[in-house]
Amino acid sequence: MKRDFAALQDEFDLLVCGGGIYGAWTAYDAALRGLKVALVEQGDWASATSSASSKLIHGGLRYLETYDFKLVRKALKERRLLLQIAPHRVWSLRFGVPVYADSRNGTLLLKAGLTLYDALAGFPGEPMRHHHHRQPEFSGHFPFLNEVGLRGGFTYGDAQTDDARLVLELVAGAMAQGAVCVNYARLVAWNETRGQVCGATVHDAVSGITAQVRARQCVSTAGQWTTGTEQGRSWCRLSKGIHLVMPALKTSEAILLTAKADGRVFFIIPWYGRTLLGTTDTDYRGDIDSVVVEAEDVAYLLAAANRYLKAGWTRHDVIGSYAGVRVMKQSDAAHPSDASRDWELKTTGNGLLYAIGGKLTSAREDAAVIVDTVCARSGVATGCATGGREFPWKPPLNFDLWSAQTGAQAQRLGIDAECAKWLQRRHGVRIEQVFQLVEETPQLAARIVPALPFIHADLLRCARDEMVLHLADLLRRRMPLLILAQLDTAEVRHLAELVAPVLGWDEDRIAQEVEACSP
Repeated sequence: MKRDFAALQDEFDLLVCGGGIYGAWTAYDAALRGLKVALVEQGDWASATSSASSKLIHGGLRYLETYDFKLVRKALKERRLLLQIAPHRVWSLRFGVPVYADSRNGTLLLKAGLTLYDALAGFPGEPMRHHHHRQPEFSGHFPFLNEVGLRGGFTYGDAQTDDARLVLELVAGAMAQGAVCVNYARLVAWNETRGQVCGATVHDAVSGITAQVRARQCVSTAGQWTTGTEQGRSWCRLSKGIHLVMPALKTSEAILLTAKADGRVFFIIPWYGRTLLGTTDTDYRGDIDSVVVEAEDVAYLLAAANRYLKAGWTRHDVIGSYAGVRVMKQSDAAHPSDASRDWELKTTGNGLLYAIGGKLTSAREDAAVIVDTVCARSGVATGCATGGREFPWKPPLNFDLWSAQTGAQAQRLGIDAECAKWLQRRHGVRIEQVFQLVEETPQLAARIVPALPFIHADLLRCARDEMVLHLADLLRRRMPLLILAQLDTAEVRHLAELVAPVLGWDEDRIAQEVEACSP
């Protein structure tokens, strides 16, 4: 993935502005259909909401309570598809739902809801179907839950991903199909000819120069920055969601819980050897360029979780945190949790298209609608190309067989089994390039942080080939160390020095990058 800002000084069939999940899917789909595509992002890929999700590919069980069956069915269809075409990128994850004596939803209502969830998913195979468990069995699954008043519970299947790497793989796929994709390229203005959008002025954060990008069609997938205009604000409702990174719990399954204070659903989710606790859902009217985790957000989540945990968490247990802003269609719902998460495509008089709302899970299908619209306007009769196409980094072999083979290869190289599993998920078929680094320098098989499944060769591979400009790109999105570990300045500097030769950084640049990432 080589960054080439100069390549933007051309004429394209489609210019996409915004390098999150919607921009990535749109660029990938359009490039597969043979369109000449440019994708620009003002920061790093997935540097806003698309790296601040709950890391789930799911139907959204809670949306059944608001009777949003269409959205749930759509998301469950996408879940099934992504598990098939991207088994390295999306993997199954079972969830538990406890039933307590004072639970808002009792056993019968949950049974009905989960049966409907399975039905909307087309009654999936056994690994994804729901099951009821009596109290002793359920406690065996989740031994850290308070057993006072626990009547039993259910487990059901959904799926998980690494959201930032999902976006990255799609951008890489678009580039492999000929798209010009450039991060740290900020939209300055949309350009018009005779009242119709014809491209944009884009500023390069690296060189400081600007380029006039000419395009026959333009799409904004800018997420929260859509609200930078009065029209955008009339279309969008913003909601902030935060997550806390907590120590690992004794389970490989996630839990869906309900906050006693306000009845909101939240999750406890295993991820990379830690636990994600989230999310909040509050109307946001603050600075869209600086979304932060606030003390009251932390207190809310800890209090909600501690109502269920035998051994409660405190602020001292918080390892990391992150915040993001959801963009939803404008609504008059009293609380953002009641607002629809579905998506819509808007257009303005100058022909510019805007993607509004949506979910990580269903972004592929929504992007197909965007590209359908672009093709219809352009007289191109090519249909969606992403529906049955395997992901760019998917191994060509049977996935279980490939996993066993690469796991054995990793073991021979001195890479532990947990790190090998995450390398398979993070890199797919590109894992061979990580192995090559270890073969050349065996010390690179060592973990960066003892408690986390990341090795030095993985970090170096990302730095070399994944369009990294800043240390934060590498340590937050290519590999989420900054939220999963409490690195001190010396540890951050060590990692900066490791990748400096690859990235061409001198001592001054190393110091700048370390300062930007240090606590």
